[in-house]
Amino acid sequence: MSKVNNKYLQMANNRVYSPERDSSEHIKALLNDSIHGICFSPYIEGQEPGSDITEAQIEARLSILKPHVSWIRTFSCSEGNELIPAVAKRMGFKTLVGAWLDEDLDKNQEEIDTAIAMAKAGEIDLLAVGNEVLLREELTDDQLADYINYAKKEAGIPVGYVDAYYLFENFPKVADACDVIMANCYPFWEGIGIEHAHVYMRDMYYRAVNAGKGKPVIVSETGWPNKGTAFGAAIPNDANAKQYFLQTATWTESLGIPLFYFSSFDEDWKVGDEGDVGAYWGLWDKSGKPKFW
Repeated sequence: MSKVNNKYLQMANNRVYSPERDSSEHIKALLNDSIHGICFSPYIEGQEPGSDITEAQIEARLSILKPHVSWIRTFSCSEGNELIPAVAKRMGFKTLVGAWLDEDLDKNQEEIDTAIAMAKAGEIDLLAVGNEVLLREELTDDQLADYINYAKKEAGIPVGYVDAYYLFENFPKVADACDVIMANCYPFWEGIGIEHAHVYMRDMYYRAVNAGKGKPVIVSETGWPNKGTAFGAAIPNDANAKQYFLQTATWTESLGIPLFYFSSFDEDWKVGDEGDVGAYWGLWDKSGKPKFW
């Protein structure tokens, strides 16, 4: 049993159990001991990809996370996001940095080359070449494997790719190209009710492990929204979001599985792609206030 679980059990001894109170205190205990990692975008209210981002804004947002998180994960190396790794490293974080890929081949090369330069500057610990580009059907597995192999040759650090867990089964050429498998595991988006979500998420992870054939596997994204419209049997509310975080973070910590929880802050702009739940995946709200403890 992990030190966080021991601390929680000691804290809960000799008290009448209250799910609302005790889940909040358990979350606080987990975060006070620092979870492995979290997905980070620097956007504040009124911003979206393409908005101007400053180093001061990045530092202000990261300072909220610093007492609670060891690693951060980013999604892009352009539009100001390329400033994040250097700021994060100065503040003591480790970094999983993403190079964003889509159908724009020229922009893809710029993203990867910027990431390679940052890796050579010591700003990146792990590099993710692409995020869900197979899921969006924007590149072929051959194209993606070529990008991964190019980055591996040039960056001098471990390189992987982020996508839904089952796509590493479906595209073994991509899994074989990776140094690290980076699996997104979302029971919510498969309509799984909270009572089965944790077991389902564990199965997702182990399917990615099997596809990796012995390579390290990171849970690069998983989470649960606390507001919005239900998706099948998956219901977004505070109680379910708390339960999912607690089960996921406690399980991954107990087994030493690297976890990047999704997400750090609520972001209004995401409703365009994900519907009303898109704005409510954060452990902190859009103003930076903790939501669950």
